[in-house]
Amino acid sequence: MSSADFRQIAIRAESGKAERLFRAAVSAFCSLTRPSRREIAQLEDLTLPLFANISVESRRYVAAALSECEYAPAALVRRLCEGPVDIAAPLLIRSRALSDIDLIALIGRHGLPHARAIARRKDLNPTIAHLIRALEKPTLVSVRQPEAIARTVPESAEVVVPGPDRQQAPGAAAENARRRLRSMMRADAESGGATISPLAGAETYVKLRETALTGNAAFFQTALADALEIDFSTARSLTANQNYTSLLAALRALDLGEDRAFLITVAVYPKEFPHPQAIRIFLDRYRLLHRDAALDRLRGWKAETLSKAIRNAGPIAANADIRKADSDNAAASPKARRL
Repeated sequence: MSSADFRQIAIRAESGKAERLFRAAVSAFCSLTRPSRREIAQLEDLTLPLFANISVESRRYVAAALSECEYAPAALVRRLCEGPVDIAAPLLIRSRALSDIDLIALIGRHGLPHARAIARRKDLNPTIAHLIRALEKPTLVSVRQPEAIARTVPESAEVVVPGPDRQQAPGAAAENARRRLRSMMRADAESGGATISPLAGAETYVKLRETALTGNAAFFQTALADALEIDFSTARSLTANQNYTSLLAALRALDLGEDRAFLITVAVYPKEFPHPQAIRIFLDRYRLLHRDAALDRLRGWKAETLSKAIRNAGPIAANADIRKADSDNAAASPKARRL
């Protein structure tokens, strides 16, 4: 019986049965020593559609259980962390499924309650710790006298001078932290973190199809990076696996029809479809893949791109620069082939 069958049974049954199924599935998953990617995806596919019907008590129980799980499903963890802090706290404090970008996004959307829980994480990124301190105490900076400020600030700049009936001007550290947070998370806040930017569907599909049919892996990976708005190295990793699982999620996030997704996949992974049964398996997997789960994986890829930028302390490298290096390597190697 597939996970889709389980979902239908749970939805038709009363909420109590759905809740017990939700708890049991998570408990069984947490007992696995090292779950496979397929088992992680199956748990997400089973639990996310049931999430809206689950009580606060069960959400709190599941959050506590997953906070101790080394390989917790990222999509489910993020969904739980969008709830009140009394539910999300164990995950905010301990879960390894949350990347630095996830933590910044949660602070941006939920403010100090989530930030204070995140501050209790071990080995917290110093940039995030600084952001939390700045948000908690935005006015704890030294302030020069008004005369000194007037001498050093251009006339066109706006100056807020503390007075008896006015609050102290926010500190530069706090303002810089807020500005960085806004610039990094504006797109995520506007979309709620659950959608990708609008795409010209037909144009995107044609570009992916034509580059896949060229047989040049770098061309297709470049088109995929542009479509998903991720960097080239991350797009390349999606087609570097021996199976098409990551590519399937990428195409589902782009909301391509199953016929178009299959044509692109078979062009990139021709050896995966030696007989009709393999085609049927692909179509079943594509139909059962929940788009919310695919979008969560896309958000993870985007977070990976942003994390590289944070680690490198500079802007994200343009795709064009990376493409050029990869194209040069491909030209220098006559044995280059599709991944």
